[in-house]
Amino acid sequence: MTIILNPGSVSLAELRAIWEGAPVRLADSGWAAIDAAAAAIGEILQSGRTVYGVNTGFGILANTRIPADRLAELQTNLILSHSTGLGDPLDARIVRLAIILKVIGLARGHSGVRRELVERLLALVEADALPVIPGQGSVGASGDLAPLAHMSAALLGEGEIVLGGERLHASEALKYLGLEPLVLGPKEGLALINGTQISTAIALDVLFTAERLFGTALVAGALSVDALKGSVAPFDARLSAARGQPGQIDAARVLRELLDGSAIAASHRDCGRVQDPYSFRCQPQVMGASLDLIRGAALTLEIEANAVSDNPLLFGDEAISGGNFHAQPVAFAADILAMALCEIGSLSERRLAILVDPKLSGLPAFLIEDSGVNSGFMILQVTAAALVSESKSIAFPASVDSIPTSAGQEDHVSMATHGALKARRIAHNVAGVLGIELMAGAQGVDFHAPLRTSPPLQATRDAIRAGIPFHDKDRYLANDLAWAKASVLDGSLADLAALGLFQ
Repeated sequence: MTIILNPGSVSLAELRAIWEGAPVRLADSGWAAIDAAAAAIGEILQSGRTVYGVNTGFGILANTRIPADRLAELQTNLILSHSTGLGDPLDARIVRLAIILKVIGLARGHSGVRRELVERLLALVEADALPVIPGQGSVGASGDLAPLAHMSAALLGEGEIVLGGERLHASEALKYLGLEPLVLGPKEGLALINGTQISTAIALDVLFTAERLFGTALVAGALSVDALKGSVAPFDARLSAARGQPGQIDAARVLRELLDGSAIAASHRDCGRVQDPYSFRCQPQVMGASLDLIRGAALTLEIEANAVSDNPLLFGDEAISGGNFHAQPVAFAADILAMALCEIGSLSERRLAILVDPKLSGLPAFLIEDSGVNSGFMILQVTAAALVSESKSIAFPASVDSIPTSAGQEDHVSMATHGALKARRIAHNVAGVLGIELMAGAQGVDFHAPLRTSPPLQATRDAIRAGIPFHDKDRYLANDLAWAKASVLDGSLADLAALGLFQ
């Protein structure tokens, strides 16, 4: 289904669909707003007024007036001089989302770009011709300058574009698409590279991944409860209602629903076991708190995805210079997501550690019958521990860091892009940990056969077994682990929609 972009009111659900690859089209109101703002720029130039970024230099050179015959050169030089990124290219999904976020911002009608520029951005999206954008080089203030410059340089025929899976010089890719390199008009270069669209796109990628991880973590946790023959009493609705935290209430509800109908749970309902370890019985409390953080970050990022974050902004024929390009809200959201994800991974690894310990789980040592000769899940738990520790080591908030740039003019920065990239690395670590726990949970419930787990958990167990056989003796495990991680990331091991946790 095509998503109609109504700038200023694109919903989180629509952004998620765009992230998943839905085609887009700009609403007529967006085109009208673009045309009105472009006309305002023309009026400013005709009046002879001096306006930052339109007919002046940039940053500390803002007091330098640029003659009319050099305005196009000014904007082109801005893009070329700021294309200074390093590091691995951003994922194609993030690049596509960033371009669309830039379209949304420009189409609010406060940036002064021509219709032609926005048409060109949308043409790249439609052709799946995505600029190569290095991931390093932004400090998240005055916009994501370097990465957005790489995005913009592709419009000029500079840099590289990935087209049809092949990395081409941008001029070659444009020629293949039947497009001429764009000549920028007044203020257009500045409008392109000022903005938080790169950090916001990365943070949204983390957010939507975190939603999948969260739902999958509840499924993994419930499966581990059955593998342990753990108690469902801690998930009683009355306990969570007595505390009142909304995330906890929702997490407990989902855990109850996942375990409902389990023959394994019914088999030990009257046992003498009183309490399970915290990583099992405190799932509503820890996961619920993480859910509240994820939902809070989602609100911030939904607003930012619709934001006008370049500078200066036009209000009628008045241009106001401010600081909407400062990405502090995105930095905080990224750091919050990183913390929530770390706790999801930490809790998962602890459950895994208990399952492989025969003294605590009552299951065969390291979840394999012939232990000693076979190591079973021994080193899978070590891998999970390594991933959790790596995530903790990079979870220190990026948002509390700052370093002056641009000769002191930009003396406080957000580090939003760095924070979002860090959070993305943590998310992928957590996917690996959850994949291992799911493998262990399936192994554990299989030891309780012929008793079966609940219908939803049995469906997850069966999906795992379709890709990973029962672990009856040691074998090469790297492929199993890679399959499990990929399945967590694509959300295929949990019916996430049925959980009803995210809008």
